Amino acid sequence: MNIALIGIGMVAETHINAIKRSSHGLRLCGVLGRDAAKTAQFAAIHQTRAFPSIDAIALDPSVDVVIIATPPDARLEAAKKLASAGKPILLEKPIERTLNAAREIVEICEKARVPLGVVFQHRVRAASIALKETLASNRLGTIVSAEIRVPWWRDQAYYDVQGRGTYARDGGGVMISQAIHTLDLAHWLLGPIIAVQAMMRRTALHHLEAEDWTGALLEFDCGAVGTLMATTAAFPGGAETIALQGTKGAALLGEGILTLTDLNGETEVFGASATTGGGSDPMGFTHAWHQSLIEDFADAIAQGRPPLIPAREALLTHAVIDAMERASKSGQRTVVN
Repeated sequence: MNIALIGIGMVAETHINAIKRSSHGLRLCGVLGRDAAKTAQFAAIHQTRAFPSIDAIALDPSVDVVIIATPPDARLEAAKKLASAGKPILLEKPIERTLNAAREIVEICEKARVPLGVVFQHRVRAASIALKETLASNRLGTIVSAEIRVPWWRDQAYYDVQGRGTYARDGGGVMISQAIHTLDLAHWLLGPIIAVQAMMRRTALHHLEAEDWTGALLEFDCGAVGTLMATTAAFPGGAETIALQGTKGAALLGEGILTLTDLNGETEVFGASATTGGGSDPMGFTHAWHQSLIEDFADAIAQGRPPLIPAREALLTHAVIDAMERASKSGQRTVVN
């Protein structure tokens, strides 16, 4: 299956490593960036084709899948052209900058009956899957509370890149660019979040337009309540965690490890330690999780089934961030819609 990659920035190498190391018959057939000279150089390094435009990808019958890993502001027009050409699309998170724009992309692909998946790679980690299975088995009983923490660090050089941390390019700050992964994971584990209260602020540690710190209270449809703290201003940066309390036991998920503790004190540990890019190196994580998602997406196309993370499902996480932004401005409890 031939895969074209649009976007040659920070995460491009992760996607390329995932494709090249896959045993599922995947092949990188070309790349496209905003700058033609840089695209040509990047393509030469990876011994692949430099596409001149999105139209060239859309009209190329040999392209089976397109991965879009551009900044969020460069998604909509690409999605329109690719969907009209019937090209399946796998999107790096977020889908777009705003909830409405994200919904538009999803609806465009649904109308064209084109598969659209989203890269929320934290779902495919072994410890995450183990916790999902634990919850399904009712081992923890009814979940009553959740504590979500994303204590990450980015230095100012990260935000000095043109457009980063702005609403025009990224759609916001720490929530839509970093913590969206952990928020999506919490939604996948516990089900929909129905209402929020939130405070989103910019600390004195960074100069950027959007927020680098967020605190929120969450109400889940399952009846659980939760707290969330997410920041890129927690030096030197640590692993994101999700702590769940149930009526039969507790779970702590963090850094690739799941710890389960029954109310009688018995403990079990699953998984292995793995970094996720929370420190000074944003790309300090394995390509293996991306590889799992890309392989699943390719298999889903071949088998005619939905991908592991359909874009319509990913919209639920976008809707929570949208509600948090509205709640931060109003200071009021805000319903997710």
